[in-house]
Amino acid sequence: MNNFTSTSSLLLLEFSDMRELQILSFFVFLAFYLIALIGNLLIVTVVAVDSHLHTPMYYFLFNLAMSDIGSISVMVPKAMTMSLKNDRSITYAGCVAQVFFYVFFATSGYSVLTIMAHDRYVAICHPLHYERIMHKAACLKMVAIGMTSSLIYAILHTCGTFANTFCSNIVNQFFCEIPQLIKLSCSGLSLMETGVFILSFSIALGCLIFIIRSYVKVFAAVLRIPSSQGQKKALSTCVPHLTVVTMFIVSGVLVYARSTADSSNLDIVLAMIYTIIPPMSNPFIYSVRNKEVKTALQNLLHVAISYKNIFKVVN
Repeated sequence: MNNFTSTSSLLLLEFSDMRELQILSFFVFLAFYLIALIGNLLIVTVVAVDSHLHTPMYYFLFNLAMSDIGSISVMVPKAMTMSLKNDRSITYAGCVAQVFFYVFFATSGYSVLTIMAHDRYVAICHPLHYERIMHKAACLKMVAIGMTSSLIYAILHTCGTFANTFCSNIVNQFFCEIPQLIKLSCSGLSLMETGVFILSFSIALGCLIFIIRSYVKVFAAVLRIPSSQGQKKALSTCVPHLTVVTMFIVSGVLVYARSTADSSNLDIVLAMIYTIIPPMSNPFIYSVRNKEVKTALQNLLHVAISYKNIFKVVN
């Protein structure tokens, strides 16, 4: 088999060779993308403009929404273009960019979820010290550390993946997915990429243990609250985050479960679950289960309607 260099194009997996199904897949991806984009942009907007949401919890939610916008924007527009133009090729540089930015945004999202677990722990277990611990400088520092770590990790993962020599240019996925790229390697996993996988597993496991530990303490504190109404109020701030974390973990497990599957169709379905569903679902989870976000969205809608009516009167 021939070696493929950085000047070569890679061929992604097409959804169908039937033009009708290609057009259908374009509109399906367009719908998913618009739902995720609009939902996360609404979260970003209400947190930015509503002073009642200028708290650590919603600052972290703002960053999570930004990470979701970034992660889904990395591969879905390319998949839409591929379906619309019936062109499955992607440049080597474009593939490198996809890997780098997806790893960066996905990792930064996971780091924000970890920080949010700590925020809920402090809020419920140490409410009297919350403002002292979770002050603005501390929140900025935690997010900055998470973003910097994500950037370094994305660089290492990307370099490790593309340090391999590819013996084929056919990627068995609708985007440049690392496990599928590794399968194209002439020599399998490089020493560098093996080290990065070990590092990533250790970090992911450490964050998961931290989240579980935080919520064990949170639930223990909630059980000590005398009134059932107080317990429900405390848990209501945790349910959205727990739901998002669970979905993130389940989707991650699906990635590794997928390694034993030989079906390309199953690969596509599982990849869509872990790349598209979380960014698309997170805004709804936080808006449906959070009264403050719902109130802020309603206020934003009322303001938009008022401006629209004023504009009509002026004209």
